Amino acid sequence: MVTAKVWVLKKHFEGFPKTSDFELKKIELPNLKDGELLLESVFLSVDPYMRPYSRRDMKEGDIMIGTQVARIVESKNPAFTVGAFVVAASGWRTHFISDGKGLQLLPSSWPESLPKSLALGTVGMPGLTAYFGLLEVCKMKPGETVLVNAAAGAVGSVVGQLAKIGGCKVVGCAGSDDKVAYLKEIGFDEAFNYKTVTSLDEALRKASPDGYDCFFDNVGGEFASIAINQMKKYGRIAICGAISQYNDSVPQKGPYVQFPMLLKELQMEAFIVSRWYNRREEGVKALLKWVVEGKVKCREKVTEGFENMPMAFIGMLKGENTGKAVVKV
Repeated sequence: MVTAKVWVLKKHFEGFPKTSDFELKKIELPNLKDGELLLESVFLSVDPYMRPYSRRDMKEGDIMIGTQVARIVESKNPAFTVGAFVVAASGWRTHFISDGKGLQLLPSSWPESLPKSLALGTVGMPGLTAYFGLLEVCKMKPGETVLVNAAAGAVGSVVGQLAKIGGCKVVGCAGSDDKVAYLKEIGFDEAFNYKTVTSLDEALRKASPDGYDCFFDNVGGEFASIAINQMKKYGRIAICGAISQYNDSVPQKGPYVQFPMLLKELQMEAFIVSRWYNRREEGVKALLKWVVEGKVKCREKVTEGFENMPMAFIGMLKGENTGKAVVKV
């Protein structure tokens, strides 16, 4: 009999999440039936989407949503061997039982030297979000200028590097001088700290006086309202997230977008990466190749200990991470 630890949503978030909104519980897992396997989480992901999705998809008392890299401990399913690693979407748990549906085996070409946690970051959902968002929504072309906000985060840092591989000029913004230095280090052409500039409008103009062809928006809110006025004619805006608004108790009131969009004939499209689930293998293969070749660099903020999941989640929402935030069990 295996005892699993799980984090449940004790109380729906009101404003910014608090550690008291979570509760740690223990669950006794039953013995395996034929076709089932027992898995042990090795790394767990904390992501911005968990904040709005918890309100939409969860009841109080439910196990927190999320993904993990897990190792197969016991198997009564011939498709999965003991010791193999998978990506699963089984929430904040140390152990769980699966029938194998929805589990994604790590690619056989995964180098031993590469941290398996990257399957939750650059070579996982955030990397795929950058990949398909740029290729299919922004439809970037060589020689264009790409703007990305929250650029030092799990998605933004990959967006910038993929845009450089695609032959674009890349402008990024982040919330600290250390993060800005990191953006320069990984190849961004221009980067600035949005918290310290006197005028966001001026900072964007200075970084690219001719404007922007593509805007990959992770933030929404005031930033997006200002950036839309600096798009070039026929520019494309990919709405990936709106982290500036996730913790608002009262919805922000912003300017209306129709007029600037009409004047420059802009395209704005929101997307969720699961749209390209049937092309997941293509994206993972490309990202893994670029990481192994050193063309895409990765940084992680690793928090040790399953008991620290809420703290890691709250820290990520506060922007304490550069690159992907993960928890090592």
